[in-house]
Amino acid sequence: MLRSRWLIALSALTLLLTSCGATQSGESKVALAALPFTVTEMARFDEPWAMTFLPGTPYALITQRDGKLKLWQQGAQPVEVVGVPAVDYAGQGGLGDVVPAPDFATSGTLYLSYAEAGPGNTRGAAVARAKLDLQNAVPRLSDVTVIWRQFPKVTGDGHYSHRIAFSPDGKYLFIASGERQKFAPAQDMRQNLGKVIRLLPDGTPAAGNPFAATGGVAMQVWTLGHRNILGLKFDPQGQLWDLEHGPAGGDELNLVKPGQNYGWPLVSNGDHYDGKPIPRHVSRPDFAAPAISWNPVIAPGDFIFYSGAMFPEWRGQAIIAGLGSGGLVRVAIESGTARELGRIPLGSRIREITEAIDGAIWVLEDGDNARLLRLSARN
Repeated sequence: MLRSRWLIALSALTLLLTSCGATQSGESKVALAALPFTVTEMARFDEPWAMTFLPGTPYALITQRDGKLKLWQQGAQPVEVVGVPAVDYAGQGGLGDVVPAPDFATSGTLYLSYAEAGPGNTRGAAVARAKLDLQNAVPRLSDVTVIWRQFPKVTGDGHYSHRIAFSPDGKYLFIASGERQKFAPAQDMRQNLGKVIRLLPDGTPAAGNPFAATGGVAMQVWTLGHRNILGLKFDPQGQLWDLEHGPAGGDELNLVKPGQNYGWPLVSNGDHYDGKPIPRHVSRPDFAAPAISWNPVIAPGDFIFYSGAMFPEWRGQAIIAGLGSGGLVRVAIESGTARELGRIPLGSRIREITEAIDGAIWVLEDGDNARLLRLSARN
């Protein structure tokens, strides 16, 4: 009976979200008794990947994989920001994450990640720092400087990861570097693929990194043995977590601790797409095991640790945007482990999730003409 009710609610939600048109203000509201919030459509974007609210302003920035960076405020049409670096737009590649610097309110500094073309049909992720100028009629990036690159650039157009996070004290910049669907680089300390990177805000390796004595790109490395990290966040206790795509099964939420090896491609809780088995994490206790894994996969987009007042019962929980699961996945964190609490269907692939200052949750759908939705408490 409960399953039937959820299926009916999901069908109704999909129908309403598809059929209800935007009002003159660009918003449309959907409220279903089966959902714990009101869903409000705010805007639409093509292939959005990341979103951030800009501190001290009424604006948000949204990246589109085709290389466009959009400045948006409620009640207005998105405006394209000029000066964005050229991106390699193919497959999973394109413009990726956007994160304001900890001192953005005074410096106007942003960090952007994107896929960058290289010689011989190669490509790799890059992270650039830039100033956002909002003083002119057309918003613009200036002083664009690349501060980090994946090494080496390789063929293919998948598993860039390139999520960005600052430590709570603002001193350190963390970057998720995917293994580019090449497997072995995740265990190779001569490459920075398949790693979590820890830098100073100017892009230099941070003092105290666990592999600094090795030299080369290993000086950047915080952890290794990662596949494709699509979420990188600090929890309320200041601990770093990553959300990682597994192969055929085995999506992971990991507590990221310095110097640890998370095992890819030697272990996984999933198997290869051709059915070839991969040894499970339990078989190699020398590798760090996930706090939770999913099989079948949820195919995560991004996640937050919720901290707002609008949904007090969710405080401290990881709220995951699900591409494969088509909605939100709620996870409780308990002493370094995790357990799923429940799923909330939204009827579409959810690429991005962020929390506004008022505690509302904002999500971006995946794909063309994707909706930006505000999830708020019922009145």
